[in-house]
Amino acid sequence: MTVDSEVRRESARSKRSGILTAAIEQFGKVGYEHTKWASIADEVGIGQTALYHYFESKAHCLLTIMRLELADSAERFNAAVADQADPEQALRAAIAAALTASPTDALQRRILQNHMDLLAAPRQSAKEEAERLRSRELVRQIEQNWTGLISDGIEAGVFTPGDPRMLGRMVLGLLISVWRWYRPKGSATLEQITESVTEAAVRIVRN
Repeated sequence: MTVDSEVRRESARSKRSGILTAAIEQFGKVGYEHTKWASIADEVGIGQTALYHYFESKAHCLLTIMRLELADSAERFNAAVADQADPEQALRAAIAAALTASPTDALQRRILQNHMDLLAAPRQSAKEEAERLRSRELVRQIEQNWTGLISDGIEAGVFTPGDPRMLGRMVLGLLISVWRWYRPKGSATLEQITESVTEAAVRIVRN
């Protein structure tokens, strides 16, 4: 599961990471709306009121899960392209990094895509709003990363001239769609999916 610096610094007695893991499992498999907040407490082995020491609401927990996944996505992109001088190889590396996932990662990414609408409107809770704003900034950063990669490829003459922002969104759309239908025990492996998505993305930017 994706963790941030707050989780890494948590004490041995902290239940925060356990709550996040349990929430990802239940939100991803049962659905956010159908998950009872108390059931997460039961799974972690704490009382329901103790949940509020870590998250003030189920929505706060959900927005935190979304923000963590967005932050991890940005980090994976930067690490994948850091040593890639050739734009097409950078694109291939970024796609491979985006589609590398454990079963829990896949659930977390499905949760993110299923609830992106939560980022549209301000939240009344200060903590929820802070996570929403951080998530929106990360979305902008991710879009800028992919736009910049494709813009570099166009300038280098590797990719066909076009609107890099539009092309970046098209490639991101391909990647995002995977988490809506991919299942770890499905007929297609992530390796097979990555190969197909990569070739489709390359065709988009080189046609």
